Amino acid sequence: MRWIVLLSLASLTMNAQRPLDWGDQLNGTYKNPVLNADYSDPDVIRVDDRYYMVASDFHFMGMQVLESNDMVNWQIISQIYRRFDYPGWDSNDHYGGGSWAPAIRYHNGLFYVYFCTPDEGLFMATATDARGPWSPLHCVKAVEKWEDPCPFWDDDGQAYLGRSQYGAGPIIIHRMTADGRQLLDDGVTVYTGPVAEGTKIMKRRGYYYLIIPEGGVCCGWQTVLRSRSIYGPYEKRVVLEQGSTNVNGPHQGALVEAKDSTWWFYHFQETHPRGRVVHLQPARWKDDWPLIGVDIDGNGIGEPVTVWSSPNSSSSSTSFTSSSSSLTPIWQWNHNPVDSAWSFDVRSGCLTLQALPADCLKASRNMLTQKTVGYESEATVTVDGSGLHDGDHAGLLCTGKQFMGVGICRTEGKLHFYLEQDGQRTQLGRCPKNKVYLRVTIDSERNLHQLATSTDGRRFTPAGKPFPLRMGYWKGSRIGLFCYTTSSVSGGKARFSSFRYDVTR
Repeated sequence: MRWIVLLSLASLTMNAQRPLDWGDQLNGTYKNPVLNADYSDPDVIRVDDRYYMVASDFHFMGMQVLESNDMVNWQIISQIYRRFDYPGWDSNDHYGGGSWAPAIRYHNGLFYVYFCTPDEGLFMATATDARGPWSPLHCVKAVEKWEDPCPFWDDDGQAYLGRSQYGAGPIIIHRMTADGRQLLDDGVTVYTGPVAEGTKIMKRRGYYYLIIPEGGVCCGWQTVLRSRSIYGPYEKRVVLEQGSTNVNGPHQGALVEAKDSTWWFYHFQETHPRGRVVHLQPARWKDDWPLIGVDIDGNGIGEPVTVWSSPNSSSSSTSFTSSSSSLTPIWQWNHNPVDSAWSFDVRSGCLTLQALPADCLKASRNMLTQKTVGYESEATVTVDGSGLHDGDHAGLLCTGKQFMGVGICRTEGKLHFYLEQDGQRTQLGRCPKNKVYLRVTIDSERNLHQLATSTDGRRFTPAGKPFPLRMGYWKGSRIGLFCYTTSSVSGGKARFSSFRYDVTR
């Protein structure tokens, strides 16, 4: 059994006694996906003997940075930013906006992360240590409808930035200042293809390579372009496709040289409702072209593997940990946090959320979330509603395109259990205690989610019927905590403690 436990909202660890049906199999092999959670548009680099990953987080704050020493097991080590100081981010008006398809690079002792938002522009941040602190976001260019940027420093020190346009394609290359903070021209279009996006630039043996996904999220393929000049003309080769496998749309990721000089490729696969999960494929070079996966059907194009020998032996396991000085970086706010409306007591391990005005869960400002993990899991939290006022709602959520929650609300001075389904609230009966327990049980393969309530933490009563979720706003399913009030002014407070998230498959 492998499980995730979040002890008093302070630290999260995933331990392994036997392997799950994905990731490290504890016998020298791994099974795809290696990260069975929504790390969409992953980019990965190696610095010395460590590997670092970033992924799109869209309207969820932070952009998590992950670290690995074996390419299979990962831990979240930091977040890059806390908020967007632009219109609409304080009122939940940017679902599907925010950080799209980032790139991470290491140059001259600095980590660089670049990403575009569809409405605000091209941003970058730097750090001397991937664990942070990260510099404040710098807007390289205030522009709408750019996407998927990637920096590149050539052998002579000249810096470039590749990117595409909203809706995908064409691929455009800009010259950039050496510090990466300013573009020097309007860019040159070097390639136009079918939904070409996600540019990753590298150079090897005198060739410039553009590693790009094409064809769209659910059914695309991975293309590689190469040229002796960064501006082309480029030759083209498709290097990975679904082929005879059941891995739809295997593309958009990172080609990485391991510390033992072997090569590997990370990519996503769109699944429902988990989102875009991360696969790892073996790669090699032939005639200065990368070959990715295994050419099962013999057409010259690689296909994804299911099980493969692990890149590097390690005794580590997927583990999400941090100090207990604050919330761990696995937690992400939906849109900008209201720092005056939440607090975390390290000694008691309790998170307090104030009820801020909203007409439904989707509009709730104090919504703290994390990605669901694996095929089967269960989350349980303790909630103290003694500080809630009339009109206040607090509880546990499960979301994708829909916003489903179970919790407690105060009406005419009395506490009630209640269920919320896409803005429709139903009271479930009186709550005889201030301190209650809430649970969601998840079967993502069958796409069934069950909310439940309890007054003693042992016997749980289903809240409504099992329901399916859909991906929404480019993101997969999540669980989380919330507190809001239907009053026009801020309400009372709820205290959350003993959050536990168990992943069993």
